[in-house]
Amino acid sequence: MASTHRWLSILEGCLLVALGIHILNASQLLISGTAGLGLLLQQLSGLSFGQLFFLLNLPFYLLSLRCMGWAFTLRTFVAVSLLTLLSELMRRWFEFSIREPLLAAVLGGMLIGFGMIILFRHQASLGGLNILSIYLERRYAIHAGTTTLVADVLLVLLALYLFEPPQVLCSLLAFLFMGSVVGRYHRPPAWARVSSHPG
Repeated sequence: MASTHRWLSILEGCLLVALGIHILNASQLLISGTAGLGLLLQQLSGLSFGQLFFLLNLPFYLLSLRCMGWAFTLRTFVAVSLLTLLSELMRRWFEFSIREPLLAAVLGGMLIGFGMIILFRHQASLGGLNILSIYLERRYAIHAGTTTLVADVLLVLLALYLFEPPQVLCSLLAFLFMGSVVGRYHRPPAWARVSSHPG
C-alpha cells in the first residue's frame, strides 16, 4: 500500500511540474536547471522539450547510482520518464497560452515548486543538476549552492542570446517563485538539500 501511495504521489508531482513547464513554454519563458536547458535547446533543435529533457538526463543516472543507490535512481528515472511523457501529451493535446507573461511566470513557477515538493517527499527527483550538485559536493567538496548558482547564471546568459530581455526577466520571476515555494513548504532530507532545480 505504501509503495502504491509513493508511485501515485510521484505521478502527481510530475503532473504538476509538467503543467508548470507547459505554461512557461507556451508563454516562451524558462525555468532553472536541466528543464530550463531543455526549454532553451528547443530553440536550436527540432526536438521537443520532453525529448530533450529525457536525453539530457541520461548521463546523470551513472552519478545517481554512485551517489544515491539503485532505489533513488529508479524513482528518478521513472519521474523523468513520466515528465517526458506528460510533456509530450500536453504539447499534442493541451494547447493554450496566458497573455500576461508575469502571470504565466508566477503560476508556472509555483506549480513546478509544488510538484518538486511532492517528488522530494517521496525520495525522487528530476535528475540533472540535482544529481550533479550532490556528486560535486560529496566528491570535491564544492558547495551545491555554488554549482546551482553557476548553472543558473550560464542559463540566463544563454537565454539572453535567444530570448528578448522581458522574457528573461519574467523567467527570473518563475525561478524566484519556484524557489520560494520549495523553500517555504518543504524541509527536504539530506540528499535533497542541495538544490531546488527541476532537474
